[in-house]
Amino acid sequence: MLSAEALRAHLVATGLAGTVATPREKSLRSYLRFAQRDPRVLIGLDPVGSWTPEELLRLMADRCGVSPDPGRTSGREVIDPDRTLAALDALAERLARAARARAPVLLGTGHPRQLLEFYAGLAVGLSAAGCPVLTPAYGRCIDISTRFGLRTHTLDYVHGVAVVRPAGRDHSGGAPAAHCHSPLPVRAVLAAAAGGDGPLPSLVIGDHGWVCGAGQLGIEAVGLADVNDPALFVGEREGRVSVVVPVDDAARSGYYRPLTRYVLNRACLSQ
Repeated sequence: MLSAEALRAHLVATGLAGTVATPREKSLRSYLRFAQRDPRVLIGLDPVGSWTPEELLRLMADRCGVSPDPGRTSGREVIDPDRTLAALDALAERLARAARARAPVLLGTGHPRQLLEFYAGLAVGLSAAGCPVLTPAYGRCIDISTRFGLRTHTLDYVHGVAVVRPAGRDHSGGAPAAHCHSPLPVRAVLAAAAGGDGPLPSLVIGDHGWVCGAGQLGIEAVGLADVNDPALFVGEREGRVSVVVPVDDAARSGYYRPLTRYVLNRACLSQ
């Protein structure tokens, strides 16, 4: 069993926590855009509070451990590894409750290159415990705004984890899925489930729009978030997201394997 101390050392050594790769400038820019209600940063959340950039910085300092000094405008961000560990424990507790209830779960990621394996491991553990891992709206086409304009994507599931792929391409041989912040995929999935394509999930596990989009619609949601994604932490503070784990979300896929093992062990879901 991986100890908390060993995982803490791993988080710092790999840059998942401690000093991370996320630039301070990028975080501050995201806080400003969130305060301006930019949909690309809200990612499906409709905040109740006003949330000025200064308030967001204080929130992120409290939840993630970033510097609260507004005068610090450059350099690399910091995530407190102890906050990451505490959130992983809370995530494990929520998964254990779902497993005991054999609750239907939905997993989805907008970071398929980095985080797919992490969520797929959770899907295996939950499925083995009797939780239905849902796959509604498979193959559904969704138009998503990108930096290149409106692009059609297709909803796919890989090892039980929802991803989107650019439509009209050959995906044989495991072609990579798309990086995506949009809440539109989870809205399409939940609409399909409500329309008869399987039950609604009791819990959504993921990141970006998967968490914020589900939480905004009243579905319990948990997941991972980097310090430049304030929407998930605002959703947590306002009560629409249950658990957010602060972590660098763009590191090597293999770096997240110990996190999967730790969470499954804590949730008593290890195989």
